[in-house]
Amino acid sequence: MQESLFEEEFTLEVLSAMGNPLEQVSALVDFELFRPTLEKFLLTEVCKTPAGRKPIDVVLMFKVIFLQRYYGLGDHQIEYQIIDRTSFRHFLNIHTVRELPDEKTVWACKNKLAQAGVFDTLFDDFRKVLDDKGLCFNEGKIIDATFVEAPKRRNTR
Repeated sequence: MQESLFEEEFTLEVLSAMGNPLEQVSALVDFELFRPTLEKFLLTEVCKTPAGRKPIDVVLMFKVIFLQRYYGLGDHQIEYQIIDRTSFRHFLNIHTVRELPDEKTVWACKNKLAQAGVFDTLFDDFRKVLDDKGLCFNEGKIIDATFVEAPKRRNTR
């Protein structure tokens, strides 16, 4: 079969018809509610020059951490899954992998929030927003199966 110009749109339609939970969360939760708290604790450093990469949007980082927590992924795996999964990129509104935060950026963001003591508070507030909308927040796991060659044991008497 020939690849279509509108392949991504067709994929999103199929995901939507299957009941994409991230689409439902996007429709019901206004993540901008968390911007003031996130900016207060994540944008503490003053840039001395306009050189270099601009900081990644704090709401985008919170959404990445939400995905990581919701699916039970590590820092390296969240980077991989965002690249690999159309539903993740659509939820984050990322169109190219150049816009993607790497694993060290995700770790640094979580670390700053934890050191400030607001990491759990943010997710408690997030749970309250979901409760008000009649949704529940269940964390899960994506299992990563890796084949590792084990040494052969020859247990004989």
